[in-house]
Amino acid sequence: MSRIQTTFDKLKQQQRKALIPFITAGDPSQKMTVPLMHGLVAAGADVLELGVPFSDPMADGPTIQRASERALKNGMSLRGVLGMVEEFRKQNTTTPVVLMGYGNPIESIGWDVFAKRCAEVGVDGVLTVDFPPEESHEAFEHLQRYDIAPIFLLAPTTNDARIEQVAKLARGYVYYVSLKGVTGAGNLDLSAIEQKLPQLRKHIKLPIGVGFGIRDAATAKAVSKLCDGVVVGSRIVQEIENSTEQNVVANVGKLVKELRVALDQ
Repeated sequence: MSRIQTTFDKLKQQQRKALIPFITAGDPSQKMTVPLMHGLVAAGADVLELGVPFSDPMADGPTIQRASERALKNGMSLRGVLGMVEEFRKQNTTTPVVLMGYGNPIESIGWDVFAKRCAEVGVDGVLTVDFPPEESHEAFEHLQRYDIAPIFLLAPTTNDARIEQVAKLARGYVYYVSLKGVTGAGNLDLSAIEQKLPQLRKHIKLPIGVGFGIRDAATAKAVSKLCDGVVVGSRIVQEIENSTEQNVVANVGKLVKELRVALDQ
């Protein structure tokens, strides 16, 4: 059984929801990423989404765009990200790690090489933002060969045919983008999420995580009542941006603990 499934099964037994924080690898520096990953787990994270920095992150708002720029300036690469997961696994063999990014860096080293390396270092899932299910068959085959979960995004505008397609290909969990727009955008409409999720659950048996626009504990708690997990990215990346290397782990840990307490209330 995969780490992702084990984690969601355990949470379901405990009647708790998954907290899934996102950080960009290499931000604020290469040396701080692995300590941040451990800090997130210590603060109550269940699954880690580790962003692979890319020069044209089309789904990301200004906060995560700046994080990508900082990481690339720090010399971050896809191979470097994989090395960070390998380092993280020396101390943590249970927390699922999902790589989130774009197709170009993976294409440049080849899906087979990438998937094999993911398996070697302990990556559990891969979410490629710009790979829709229609174009994911080669990637899916390579990831499946090495038991890496392909994770897909669904949006408020997704129709039944696309949801069915994703249901056939997805493993691990499905990431529902709660609003039209980029990461960090505002105007989260809880009633719209509540209306959409039954349509998703008609087809999808996997856990559903909801992200985009979740910026505080109260919103995280409200969203968690509607789904299986809450993804928080821009707010955490903003905390990293506003911290020094000396206090970044403590500051991010405090924020994630607040989210964890809210989800468990």
